[in-house]
Amino acid sequence: MTTPDVAVSASLVSIDDAPDVSLVVPVYDEAESLPELVERIRTACDEAGMTFDVWLIDDGSRDGSWGVIERLAADDSRIRGVRFRRNYGKSAALAVGFERAAGDLVMTLDADLQDDPAEIPAMAAMLREGGYDLVSGWKQKRHDPFEKRLPSKFFNGVTRAISGIDLHDFNSGIKIYRREVVKAVRVYGELHRYVPLLAKWEGYDRIGEKVVQHHARKHGRTKFGLERYLRGFLDLLTVVFLTRYLTRPMHFFGGFGSLAFLAGSLMGLWISVDKLVFGHPIGDRPLLLLAVTLVIVGTVLFCTGLLGELVVRPKMERTDAFDIAEMVGG
Repeated sequence: MTTPDVAVSASLVSIDDAPDVSLVVPVYDEAESLPELVERIRTACDEAGMTFDVWLIDDGSRDGSWGVIERLAADDSRIRGVRFRRNYGKSAALAVGFERAAGDLVMTLDADLQDDPAEIPAMAAMLREGGYDLVSGWKQKRHDPFEKRLPSKFFNGVTRAISGIDLHDFNSGIKIYRREVVKAVRVYGELHRYVPLLAKWEGYDRIGEKVVQHHARKHGRTKFGLERYLRGFLDLLTVVFLTRYLTRPMHFFGGFGSLAFLAGSLMGLWISVDKLVFGHPIGDRPLLLLAVTLVIVGTVLFCTGLLGELVVRPKMERTDAFDIAEMVGG
């Protein structure tokens, strides 16, 4: 993944001891919300006795959000800022934040105050005590318009069925992870919705869910658009392919290719028998064209799978290509 050009706040300094939690907050035109968001994060963590830092990732805002971030960082060294030169999207903001997060736990929040920072201690406790790799927030009662809630419910149902992960709200902005999880996943494009699925693919499959408070937007306007669900569905297909078939492309292309080739061959055999035994003409029959097409498509798909195997085989034969979780003994 190519890292976007960024400008980093001059207040950034390395820290000797990892905080209990690093918060990664993508920001796009949320200047009015940021001071209250940071104050609520500070209050929640301080009252719980948790050390923290906050990464505010300005995704090309045009409303003065970066100036607010600079002031917040100057007032509190635990607040850090990264500014993109243009708008790259939420996935890019999360990727850059994950790269810099040093906390034992890493939590994501949306910047619009709809996610409640008061959830931080409870979600952290649930993750630690439950032995989870990540815990996702479930906005069971949403304060969003109907035209946003209905497609979201449908989208989550489809995603749940295809991914096999029992979450009610994949697109929830409030999630908490063990640090090693966010270091293992690679988020790009529009894949921020599917971090749980990407984590599961990397072997972090202890996934929990917690009901969280959801608030109505106080400032600015929503970035919601129905087109994001179309992009989200296409991204889901991408993630499913990458997680299930990245290292075995023959199982995907070869499977469909074999079915197409077999179906075409059986059709060809049938019309050949029909011609030789019953004397029926076959030159003008649509079934002949379909049979030939399926045989050709099946052959092409099978060859594509074989070429894919040749591409991935050198990588899979390397022993350093595997993420070893633990070792013991000499």
